[in-house]
Amino acid sequence: MPGSSRNLPNPSSCYPKFMQQHEQSLKLLELAVLLHRYTDGKAAADSLSTPIEGMSILRSDPLKQPMQCMIKPALCITAQGGKFATFGKKRYDYGAGQALVVTVDMPSHGTAFAASKTQPYLGLIFEIDLEMLQAVADDLELVKAGQTKGKACGAFVLQMNEQLIDCAVRAVQLLDSPNAIKALYPAITRELCYWLLNSPGGAETLLLGGGHDRKLMQTIHLLRDRFRDSLRIEDLARAAQMSPTTFFRQFKAVTSMAPLQYKKQLRLLEARRLMMFSDANVETAAFDVGYASPSQFSREYSRAFGSSPRRDASAGR
Repeated sequence: MPGSSRNLPNPSSCYPKFMQQHEQSLKLLELAVLLHRYTDGKAAADSLSTPIEGMSILRSDPLKQPMQCMIKPALCITAQGGKFATFGKKRYDYGAGQALVVTVDMPSHGTAFAASKTQPYLGLIFEIDLEMLQAVADDLELVKAGQTKGKACGAFVLQMNEQLIDCAVRAVQLLDSPNAIKALYPAITRELCYWLLNSPGGAETLLLGGGHDRKLMQTIHLLRDRFRDSLRIEDLARAAQMSPTTFFRQFKAVTSMAPLQYKKQLRLLEARRLMMFSDANVETAAFDVGYASPSQFSREYSRAFGSSPRRDASAGR
């Protein structure tokens, strides 16, 4: 029909985008195949450590109950299936081709919500070196260029691009050449930092411009390191150079939980680790993490993990 061609898209504008999406899908499939091959036949475990420090592989065949854990700053990639992580009351879902980016140590619970024996959940975790991230940003002069607003952010979901997936593929391929890891992996981690910072919103959410946000993150690290101590909100607010009300509000905005709830979760997770891996009894674990009353510890532990400390530790061992 005359004039009908006006309604058709320009082939030259559509073709590159289509090819880009196709190549990205192929890269993601390649990553999933590599992770499946590496984990196939290995002992059943949700998380498998690798010879590469700071890189671990996740695989979950059947669906499981959400589990509590401590997440360090990391890029948590889903290659196949789907997973969720909850911080406080805020839940983040990330499926194939997406990643959860965590910028500060936070207690969490989560599990794969799309996994089966024929299509297991497959994921990859890269711990983020915040100093390297800042060094790459300094080289790019992102802060000077005003590309970051310095808004503290504890976690967010990122849509993976072809470059990030390619970095992940090359990192996993290094597992077949262990002698090359020391020479080649540092360059891959630096490249990961580069593409993270250049992803949509990456610089704004990963970097802090200074001021209150930087003080807030430093105070979160202080609470993480001194969770056994009897730190009050007023003490933490003073360290962050904020009023108690402002500190409470901003802390919760970043971690999705109140400061005392954050401290309690750290105590309970550490106590659980002590009982499962150091054979500490309930009373010893309670006192070691800062509880003055073993009975209070047992009540809070049971509410958090759904089982008494003694029974949970016995099952975990």
